[in-house]
Amino acid sequence: MQNLIVTWTALAARLRGVGQTLPPLILRLIMGWEFWQSGVEKYTGDNWFTDIQSKFPFPFSVIPANISWGMATWFELGGAILLVVGLFSRFTAYSLLVLTFVATAAVHWPDMIAMWSDLAKGYAITDSGHGNFKLPLLFVVMLLPIIFQGPGKVSLDYLLSRALKADPMPAPRSDAYAWALAALALGIPFLMLIPTVGVVLLVAAVVLVGIGRFVRT
Repeated sequence: MQNLIVTWTALAARLRGVGQTLPPLILRLIMGWEFWQSGVEKYTGDNWFTDIQSKFPFPFSVIPANISWGMATWFELGGAILLVVGLFSRFTAYSLLVLTFVATAAVHWPDMIAMWSDLAKGYAITDSGHGNFKLPLLFVVMLLPIIFQGPGKVSLDYLLSRALKADPMPAPRSDAYAWALAALALGIPFLMLIPTVGVVLLVAAVVLVGIGRFVRT
């Protein structure tokens, strides 16, 4: 049994070692390609944001459609390049996460959710009148590891940290402040899609900060 445990530990250690390099790189390349394609389609296409201006969540609903179109286009094109090279990766991934939530609220989310079955029907690639948020949800799931875990060792962020003599991969901390940061990071985009969930997460962030201060004292 002891030999089995030692073997498994060695295997897991090697998988984690590769996991700091390969999975983040693959996620960045795939997300970079997807957002580049979307940005190119906007850059070469016609502005259709005018038709859905009223569906955008605040504050994007009050921004002129041509400005929103330009912002979305260049965030996707610029974000795609930054993701591929791994520069300012966490900020870039979070910006694209917010952009994905806005797009989901305006285009992919069901107009009305009378019951949970309506939401389940919207979990689809094709639009059958109930939304089609499966693909943007997958984008969110793929962006989250970049936000929370970082871009990995094959990135300009990693090389820049090494050049500045900063720790490119600091030891993880899972205290109350960490969970408050996570609740804040998720609460902001959820305000645009499901406001109730967003408010709950923001309140949780405040409570967790209070807990963190209480524990430290």
